[in-house]
Amino acid sequence: HMHWDPEYSDVKLVQTMMFLSEVKNIVDKATRSFKLSSSGETNAIPLVLCADLNSLPDSGVVEYLSTGGVDCTHKDFKELRYSDSLTKFNCNGKNSTSNGRITHGFKLKSAYENGLMPYTNYTFDFKGVIDYIFYSKPHLNVLGILGPLDPHWLVENNVSGCPHPHIPSDHFSLFAQLELLLPALPPQVNGLHLPARR
Repeated sequence: HMHWDPEYSDVKLVQTMMFLSEVKNIVDKATRSFKLSSSGETNAIPLVLCADLNSLPDSGVVEYLSTGGVDCTHKDFKELRYSDSLTKFNCNGKNSTSNGRITHGFKLKSAYENGLMPYTNYTFDFKGVIDYIFYSKPHLNVLGILGPLDPHWLVENNVSGCPHPHIPSDHFSLFAQLELLLPALPPQVNGLHLPARR
């Protein structure tokens, strides 16, 4: 859950970078523990992030998560000089921002793309998408998602904002059915998997 106030877009972006930096630490530790990758690859473990980011789809937070990085001069930083302090959150293993970008090595994709959900937060004075499900592209595939409430139902039931007697939260539920894509296994001999030969 990132900071709620729209005026603090810089705080939300920094919180997201700190969060992904910590996720990378956890993934790196698990990767070493399970001996999944010797290359230090960030994407060795499937990842699903479900979050109330309090950020609209055109925000720096969503750009950072979905594209793998954001410019140090992004408008959400509000012309504040974060670049020196943010290098430690450069999650892809680089220790500098020589190209002017803060990046991460996760390959994330939103389960709800192309405006499939018109809003995830529905109050009297604000309706917009601020909640997300991101998943790692190389390991997972979306099979289906829960769609939005029928707008005619909202009108028929006089729901102009939530919480409401019919809807207990101002956030609508997101749900994605994901398929885990398993890596190809080495060939079998007599039912046993043989180690790959080099």
